[in-house]
Amino acid sequence: MANIPIDRLADELVQAIKEYTEDVENVVRKKTDEVARKVLKEAQVLAPKRTGEYAKTFTITKEDGYGIARRIIWNKKHYRRVHLLEFGHAKANGEGRVKEYPHLRPAYDKHGARLPDELKRVIENGG
Repeated sequence: MANIPIDRLADELVQAIKEYTEDVENVVRKKTDEVARKVLKEAQVLAPKRTGEYAKTFTITKEDGYGIARRIIWNKKHYRRVHLLEFGHAKANGEGRVKEYPHLRPAYDKHGARLPDELKRVIENGG
């Protein structure tokens, strides 16, 4: 460790914390992107395939801000249909229900559930 004059100690501490924060932030964004891509691929595989168009139109939207790395996986063209397929719905004539095809929640549960543990490890290790 270098010898630091007492009048420069505060500046050195601020610089060290800034570097740590930037390193952790970059790794958190990379991990979040990685998990989002895995969830997207899994959702496309699990999605109902009558023509295949529905699965192809899933996409990832990034919402980044200070201290925020959010990825939203949604269907760009058939966004109104997703919850109907995911959870099922009542038939138009009111007699019975249409079968559900869970595809987003299982994909998230498989890949997204491990993300908090991975991020905790990254933060503890400093990037």
